[in-house]
Amino acid sequence: MTPQVVSSIVAGATIALGVMLPALAIGIIGKEAVKSIARNPEAGERIQLTALVLVAFAEALGIYALVVALVVKFVS
Repeated sequence: MTPQVVSSIVAGATIALGVMLPALAIGIIGKEAVKSIARNPEAGERIQLTALVLVAFAEALGIYALVVALVVKFVS
């Protein structure tokens, strides 16, 4: 295997895991936020704000994975 093939495989695996895991985290955050709001509707605004911030952090992890994958692929 040439270094170009290895770098392509590593970049692909990095972006695959880097997108799947934050997506899973966003789904779990959303599920728990909806369950919490259903249990305590008065705290809905605070729960929604907290969930939104957590989703933004999870999405940032996906963007970081994209940057790492691009660096692995094109910088060598």
